[in-house]
Parts: sequence; structure tokens; C-alpha cells
Amino acid sequence: MMTASRFDVLGIGNAIVDVLSPADDAFLDREGLVKGSMTLIDAAAAEALYGRMAAGVEASGGSAANTLAGIAGLGGAAAFVGRVRDDALGKVFAHDIRAVGVSFESAAASEGPGTARCLVMVTPDAQRTMATYLGACVGLGPDDVDPGLVASAEITYLEGYLWDPENGKAAFRKAITCAHEAGRRVALSLSDAFCVHRWRAEFLDLVSAGGVDILFANEGEISALFETGDFDTALQATRALGITAALTRSEKGSVILGGDEVHVIDAAVPEKVIDSTGAGDLYAAGFLFGLTHDLGLARSARLGSLCAAEVLSHYGPRPQVNLADFVVGRY
Repeated sequence: MMTASRFDVLGIGNAIVDVLSPADDAFLDREGLVKGSMTLIDAAAAEALYGRMAAGVEASGGSAANTLAGIAGLGGAAAFVGRVRDDALGKVFAHDIRAVGVSFESAAASEGPGTARCLVMVTPDAQRTMATYLGACVGLGPDDVDPGLVASAEITYLEGYLWDPENGKAAFRKAITCAHEAGRRVALSLSDAFCVHRWRAEFLDLVSAGGVDILFANEGEISALFETGDFDTALQATRALGITAALTRSEKGSVILGGDEVHVIDAAVPEKVIDSTGAGDLYAAGFLFGLTHDLGLARSARLGSLCAAEVLSHYGPRPQVNLADFVVGRY
């Protein structure tokens, strides 16, 4: 008999402090950045780019961490595993995630690269283009994954970005094994189409071989996974996997697959879209909260859409209102 879960969701991902700044397309062109993408850069490039950006706003981020902040904001029990350095940004990250109610017990590194930062350039159309220095994140490995902690969570949520470093892959594989041995579920976010292009074969093997129970992907990511420009083709290929999948399509809403169920969910749109940073992360927050509170696929997806709409309405990747109050009676 499975023991009761201590946490609804345990997330494993990159612990990052975001620096968000307005930019135009010309700036992206001058910097050689592909609009809407995430590019990995080294410490020197991060310092140089930061110096050329407009005045920005610092906000703790990281895709999985944002999702967990949303789950906690809805009233769920959430925990995060990620690596920071014992520097100023590391202290900011640790304070912020604990302050929103997420359990974060990962020890800060006392040596090596500094805490990761993501330089986010937001264009007038609300698209975000990211240049990320992973710093201390690359040190996260299997030793950071506590089997007991994984077993205590109903769902372990893995951030696809962490597949880039080899240590991260080993951490994921250990977490998947621990979760399934404990009878728990594993969710994976594909994170970014460029990330999928880098690791397409490995991601496809992971989701095809039973390593993943719940998949999150936007239209570009799922199309990249199945090497097609046609969403319907990617949709059918995803359905053939036999897993639960939440496929988001921006203003077109989302399509949810699970068993014999298929749901097309309208997007929840704020009065004005300011910044898309964190929208997919908060969609995942609502969906995972719904799944762990027996709301069913359709209601979980509507909750995800509402959470995404809140974060679209302002700068920054995390909610600026009480999410539980914001969504009450609306899904």
C-alpha cells in the first residue's frame, strides 16, 4: 500500500535568478540572438550582454521553480531541488522560493561557479528571448536526488533544460527510477524547441520507454520532437505514446491527451499581454495542482490556462497576486 504523499509535486531543475529588460528586434539582431529562443552563454558573455541591456528587474526564476511557486500559490505542497552558490544571487533565490511556501533544502555550493542567471529580453510583442549562464546549476547531479524525498511526492516534475549537462541527465534518471519504484508519477517539460533539437533522440527515447507519465510541451516543442511542421501530426504521434500530455498553443489554447480523453481548452487571455516569461511554467503549475487534487484533465487544464493568464499580465515569471483567490470559481 502506497504511503500518503508529503508533497504534491517535487520539482528538479535549474535554480536561476532572472534579469528582465525591455528590448527591440534590432537589439536582438545586433546581439545575434534568435527571437523567442534560449541560448546558453558563459560568464564573460553574460557580463558583456548584461552591460548592454536596458535597465532591468531582477526576479527569482528557473522553469521548474516557477511552476512550484505557482503550485504553492494555489495552496499545494511543493518542494524543489536545485543548485545555487553561497553568493548574493544564491541567497536571493533561496529566500524567494522559501518565501512563497516551497520547501528548498538543497545545500548551497561553497566553491565553483556562481549562481545561475538568465538575461531575459522582452520585446513589445511580449516575446521573451533568453541568454542563460548556468553557473552552479551544472553541478547538480544524482547525489542531489534524495530517494526518500522523491518517494514522498505524488509527482516528480523534471525541467527539460536540465538535460543539457551530463550530471543533470544522471539526476533525472535516478529520480525517474526512484519515483517509479515508489509507485509515483513522473512529469517532464520539454522546455524549449532548441533544447528539443539538441536532444531529440534522447527525449523521444525517454517518453517512449515509459520514463515519463505526464508530458508538457508547446506547439514548437512537440513538433520538434516528432520532426514535423504539422501540429495535428505531432498530436497523433503524442497520442500514440499512451501517456498524459498537455500541449499548449499560446492564444489557441491547449490540447490535453490522457487515455481515451482528448480535450481542447480555450486560452484565458488577460486584458493586456505584457510578458510571456513564465506562462508555460504557470500553466504546468495549474495543471499539476489539478491532477494532484483530483480535478480531472479538463478542469486541470482550465486552471493551468488561468494561471498562465495571470503571469502574462505583468513582467516577471511568478504570480503577483494570490493565485488561489485569482482562480476561485473560474475553472
